[in-house]
Amino acid sequence: MRYAALVAASLMLIQSAYAEKTPDIDPRASLGVVQQWIYNYRAKPDYAHVPAAVRVLFHSQSFKEPENAGIYLGFIAGAIGSNPEKAEQLIAGFFPVPPEDEWVVVRAIAYSGLPDWRNILRRVAPRMPARHVMIDSYLAGKLPTLTDIPLEEAKPGMLDRLRGAFTRNPFAKEDRKLNTTLTFAGNQDLLDTLWGYYFATGSHVPIQRIMQMLPWSKSRDTVDKLTIGAMARYTLASYAIRDAGLREFLRSELARQPAPVKAPLGEVVEAADTVQIAALRKDALAAVDELKTKGSDSRRNLDFWGQVGVGAVALGCVSAAALGQVAVGIPCVIGGSASQGLLSFWEKQP
Repeated sequence: MRYAALVAASLMLIQSAYAEKTPDIDPRASLGVVQQWIYNYRAKPDYAHVPAAVRVLFHSQSFKEPENAGIYLGFIAGAIGSNPEKAEQLIAGFFPVPPEDEWVVVRAIAYSGLPDWRNILRRVAPRMPARHVMIDSYLAGKLPTLTDIPLEEAKPGMLDRLRGAFTRNPFAKEDRKLNTTLTFAGNQDLLDTLWGYYFATGSHVPIQRIMQMLPWSKSRDTVDKLTIGAMARYTLASYAIRDAGLREFLRSELARQPAPVKAPLGEVVEAADTVQIAALRKDALAAVDELKTKGSDSRRNLDFWGQVGVGAVALGCVSAAALGQVAVGIPCVIGGSASQGLLSFWEKQP
C-alpha cells in the first residue's frame, strides 16, 4: 500500500496542471516515475510538465554525483532547446533551485543548442550569483558547449613529438598537471548526456554523434576509447530494440557512413533486429581481456598497465543506466568499484 501511494503521488505531480506557477515538489514523489516519463517523453512531448519533473530530480538528489547525472542534464538541455520561444519561461519554472544544483541550470542552458543561449544565460545569471565563475567561463568560451566538445584530443604531430623529446630534460622532475580538456573519449557521462538530449527532442543529431564513437568499439589503443565505444554500440542496440524509429534511422545510415562506422553500426542494427545484444557484451568483454593480456597497439609499457590498474575501465554507472533499470533494462553499477569497472559489470550478466 505504501509503494502504491508513492507511485500515485508521483503520477499526480507529473500529470498535475501547470499554469503560471510550478507546483511545489512533493517529498513523496517517485524518481522511478519521472525516469519512465523521461524515457517516453519523445513519443508524446509534455513540455508544460518539464519543470515539475526537474523539481523531482532536484529533490531526489539526482545530481549529487555529476558523472552519473548526464542523462538528466541532457534531457533538461534538450527540453530548453526544443522550444526557443518558451525557453526562458521553462527555465524560470525550475526555480528555486538548490544551491548545490545550480550548475545543472547553467550547463543545460549552454548545452541547449539555442542560438541565443548566451543572452539567456546572462539574464538568468543574477539568480545564481554563486555560479558566476562557471557562467563567465561559458560566456567567454573557456568551457565548451555540447556541440563544441571534440571526440578526442588532437594528437601532437611527429615534429612536435620530436621537438619535445629533444628539448625536455630527462633528469628534471616534472609536475603532473591535471588534464581538464573535455572530450567524449575521456568522459563517459557525455554519452549519457547525448542520450538525454535525444529523449527530450527525438533529434537524430545526438545519435549521429554517438555513431561517431562506434569505431572505438574496435579500438585496441586505449581502454577509455574501447569502453566508451563499446557502450555506444551497446546502448544504441538496446534502445533501438524498443524504438522502431531509431532502428529505422540506424538502418538508413548504413549506406551513408564510412567503413569504420559502418561495420559496428551493422552489428548494432543486426542485434536490434534480432533482439540479441548479448553478443555485443561478450565481444566487448573479450576485447578488454585482450587489452589486459597483450597491452595496447600503440604502447605496451608500465604506464598502460597502471592506467588499467587504477580503473580507467571503470564505468561507475553504465551509460544510460540511470534510466536503464526502469525503462530499458540496462543494468546499473552505481558507485561500482573503480578497480572492477567494465569487467565486473559484464561478468555478472547472464
